Amino acid sequence: MARAENRDLVDSFEQFYRRYYTDEVGELARNYPREQKSLYLDWTDLYTFDPDIAEEYLSKPEQYRECAEEALRLYDLPVDVSLGQAHVRLRNLDSQTDIRDIRSRHVGRLVSVQGMVRKATDVRPKVQEAAFECQRCGTLTRIPQSGGSFQEPHECQGCERQGPFQVNFDQSEFIDSQKLRIQESPEGLRGGETPQSIDVNIEDDITGEVTPGDHVSVTGVLELDQQESGQEKSAVFDVYMDGQSVEIEDEEFEDMDITDEDKADIIELSEHGDIYQRMVDSIAPNIYGHEEAKLAMMLQLFSGVTKHLPDGSRTRGDLHMLLIGDPGTGKSQLLQYVQNIAPRSVYTSGKGSSAAGLTAAAVRDDFGDGQQWTLEAGALVLADRGIAAVDELDKMRTEDQSAMHEALEQQEISVAKAGINATLKSRCSLLGAANPTYGRFDQYEPIGEQIDLDPPLISRFDLIFTVTDKPDEEKDRRLAEHILRTNYAGELNTHRTKMTNSNVEEGEVDAVIEDVAPDIDAEFLRKYIAYSRRNCFPTMTDEAKQAIEDFYVDLRAQGAGEDAPVPVTARKLEALVRLAEASARVRLSDTVDKSDADRVIEIVRSCLMDIGVDPETGEFDADVVETGTSKTQRDRMKGIKEIIRELQDEYDEGAPVEKILDEAEQHGMERSKAEHEIEKLKQQGELYQPNQDHLRTL
Repeated sequence: MARAENRDLVDSFEQFYRRYYTDEVGELARNYPREQKSLYLDWTDLYTFDPDIAEEYLSKPEQYRECAEEALRLYDLPVDVSLGQAHVRLRNLDSQTDIRDIRSRHVGRLVSVQGMVRKATDVRPKVQEAAFECQRCGTLTRIPQSGGSFQEPHECQGCERQGPFQVNFDQSEFIDSQKLRIQESPEGLRGGETPQSIDVNIEDDITGEVTPGDHVSVTGVLELDQQESGQEKSAVFDVYMDGQSVEIEDEEFEDMDITDEDKADIIELSEHGDIYQRMVDSIAPNIYGHEEAKLAMMLQLFSGVTKHLPDGSRTRGDLHMLLIGDPGTGKSQLLQYVQNIAPRSVYTSGKGSSAAGLTAAAVRDDFGDGQQWTLEAGALVLADRGIAAVDELDKMRTEDQSAMHEALEQQEISVAKAGINATLKSRCSLLGAANPTYGRFDQYEPIGEQIDLDPPLISRFDLIFTVTDKPDEEKDRRLAEHILRTNYAGELNTHRTKMTNSNVEEGEVDAVIEDVAPDIDAEFLRKYIAYSRRNCFPTMTDEAKQAIEDFYVDLRAQGAGEDAPVPVTARKLEALVRLAEASARVRLSDTVDKSDADRVIEIVRSCLMDIGVDPETGEFDADVVETGTSKTQRDRMKGIKEIIRELQDEYDEGAPVEKILDEAEQHGMERSKAEHEIEKLKQQGELYQPNQDHLRTL
C-alpha cells in the first residue's frame, strides 16, 4: 500500500473516531493501560461510515488494523496521555462463518466464528522482542519475535562474533498469550455430525476471560501452519486463528433464527385447543404409546423458569427425568428423538462414559505444548442450557454416577484436577434411561432394590417413569399394527428411491407416511421451543398455587401418624412448580393457570403410584426413592438386629440363624422377608458370621 494511501486511511479512521467513538476513545484514555487497553469497533458502524473501508478491512485486516491503531495514537488527546500500545479490535461482522465451512479462500481474511470453548491453556507470557546479551562484549541485540519459533541473532552487533548469547529478560518485551480450542456448538449440528474445531491464539487484555464450556463468538484473522512429520514438511497446512476479539454469549439457543413468518405460525399454533396432544404426537411417532412419558418429555424441553432471587441465590428451572423399564420398550429411541429436537443437546451412553467424560477431564497433549494441563469440557458441560440425554445409566460405575450429583442440583461442576481448580456451568436438564437390576421389573419388589443407581442420584430426578412390558392381547395387537405400518412406510419409501423401475407412486408413499409422520415438523418444533423459552416467563396464579399447595399438603398429611412413613419431600413440591411453568410455556402463556397445575399433578401422582409406594403397605413413602429402603424394611431390619443382639450373648458362637428366624416369625415377620433382610444387612457390613449358621452384630 502506498504511503499516501496509508496517510489517507489513517485520516479516515481519525474522522471515524471523532464521528462515532469520541466517548469510547475518551474512556480508553482515562483507563489506559491498567483497566483497559483496547478500543472495540463495531463493523456495522464502520460500514455506515464508509462501506469501502469496511469491506477492505475484512480482506486486508493486518494493514487496516495498523492504520486504525496509528490513528488512535495521533488522536487529539491531552499531552500527558499516550495510547502507544493500545489495540483496535473489530467485532460484530455482518456474517458468521461456520467452522466446518472454513476454506482456503478465507486465509488471510478477517472472519467471525461461533462455538464453544472446548479447551483453554493457562495465560502465559510470550516474548515480542527479545534482547540478547553477548557474553563476550555485553552488547544488546534486539530481535523482534514473530511466528511460532524463537528467533536468535546470527552474530553480535558489537564484536561481530557468533555468540554465545543470553536472553536479558529485563530488556525484553513480553505480552500475555493464551490458546483456545473452539468447537462447533451442539445445537448447530444435525443428526450424527462430528463437531469440528479450530484453535485460536489470543493476546494481551483479552486473555484469561473464558473457561471451557463457555459459548463464544470469536473474530480474528485466519492463518496457516505447515504440517510436519519428523523432518518432512507436508504440502498440507493446518488453519488457526489470530483472535482479535472474544465475546462470551450467554443467551439461550442464540443461534436459532426465527423469522416474522415463523413467529406468526408459532403464535397461531399456540392458540389451538389440542396443543398438548399435538405436541405429544410429535415426539417419536414411530414409538407406540407412552403418552404420559412423552408429555413429560415435552415439558422437559420447554423447562420451568430459572429464578434469580435478590440475595443472589438461584433456583433451577430445568427438569430432570428418568425412564426405567423393561428391555425393548423404546427408551433409547425416545431419548434419541428428544435429543434431535432439543435446540442444544448431547447424547451419551452410560456404558462408555466415565466421570471425566461427563464432567471435565484434565488432559496434557499437543494442544498445551505437552507441558501444561488443560481442562476439557465433558458432556454435562457441553449440554449447558440444553438437554443431556444419558442412556444405560444403570451400567455406569458408582463413582461415575456420583460425579453427576452436583451437576443435577447445583447445576455446576467443581473441578480439582492436576492443580486446576475451576467451576464449570452445567445448566442442563438430564433425561436418563435405565434397566431394572435383573433385566425386568418385579412388581412385588421395592423399586429401590430394582434399580442399580445411588438413591441420592435417583432422588434428584423430578419425574421417574416405569415402562413395563406386560402381555395384553388388545394392546399388543395395536402395537403390532403400528410397528408394521411404520415399517411398511419405510419399505415403500426405500423401494421408490432405490429401485429405478419402481411402480410405487409418490402419492401412495405420502399416504402411508402421513400415518407415522410427526404432527408438528421437528424443525418447526425446535423453533417453537426456542421462541417459548426466550419469551415466556410465566407467573403463578392464586388458583394454581392453591391446587399445588393442597396436593402437597394432602400427601404430607398421610404421614402425620406417629409410625407413618414420610410420603413426599419438599423436592417434589419444587418439581410440581417447574412442571406447571413448563406447561404454561407450551401454550406461550404468561400465567400458570389451575389447568396447568391439574395437568402436572396428574403426572406426578401417576409417577408416585409407580415408584413412591411401599409395595407391602400400599402407602406413599418418599424413602423408597430417597434412600432405596422403605420404612417397613427399615423397621424390619431394626427388629432383626434387636433379635440378634438379644440372642448372641446366650450362645458362644453367636445367634443361630434358625433361632433368629423363629423369633422374627413370632414378631409377625414373614420368614422369607426376614431371610432377605439378613442377607442385606450382611452385604452392608452390619452383621458377620463367626461360623456357618451363626450371626453377630458389629
